[in-house]
Amino acid sequence: MITVKLLGGARKSFSSDKLEIQSDSMSISKLLDHLQSSIPVTLPSLDPNNVLVAVNGVDSSVLQGKETLLKNGDIVSIIPLVHGGRSKRVQFSLMSTTLELVRLKKTVKDPVGFLELLRVKYPNLVIQGIRAQCVLNLGHVKKIVAISLSAQRADVLLSNKIETDILLRFACTRQISDAISKVGVTPNSDSILIILGKKPSLEKLFNELEDILEASVFSKDNSKLIKKEFGITQKELDCVISKTPLEDLLAERSATLFH
Repeated sequence: MITVKLLGGARKSFSSDKLEIQSDSMSISKLLDHLQSSIPVTLPSLDPNNVLVAVNGVDSSVLQGKETLLKNGDIVSIIPLVHGGRSKRVQFSLMSTTLELVRLKKTVKDPVGFLELLRVKYPNLVIQGIRAQCVLNLGHVKKIVAISLSAQRADVLLSNKIETDILLRFACTRQISDAISKVGVTPNSDSILIILGKKPSLEKLFNELEDILEASVFSKDNSKLIKKEFGITQKELDCVISKTPLEDLLAERSATLFH
């Protein structure tokens, strides 16, 4: 038997927070198909492409993704990723935490100092900046931040601050100086801010920043640059059984860092 825990909006699709599947072996992909076909027509649907799936507390993206084979006794958590917001921002919910992404224009002359000022002004928000060219896409951000949030809850952060943990995991290193050099914000370069906190504070910060934000958070394909920066070969990518091999390989490297 496989136990499925339904978190957030997933509960609405089944009017329950837990299901028991009578199977000793099935893939996550098959499980999601089974769940979709089981949802009553009167209840909201579940988008299998917009959920985080954890197996016994481990993000499936660092296992074999949707091809991860589930076995008898496994506990699977289904967490929908909810999006919303204006074009200049991407806001979503992840593991009961509200996140927002915005892209600073390169006209910000001292992004490091600017970041520190924002942290002082908004102490109730977690704010981290990543060089935009080092961010692959929204899925990349979700998976890295999910790993950091999981580490925070398990009390195994790579640093005493979650914003530093996020930086280290984007850089796939345990050395802060290396992480800053590799993916940290720099002058004359766009920066993506990853912000965690309550919606009223997020709204206040967005209104302050709006005039210096790019119109779109994700505007370029950075895959070639990222593969070069992290020394990722096509042979490595071919070994990843996934529809998003580069995204999942980056998440795997980030998840296997230890304190």
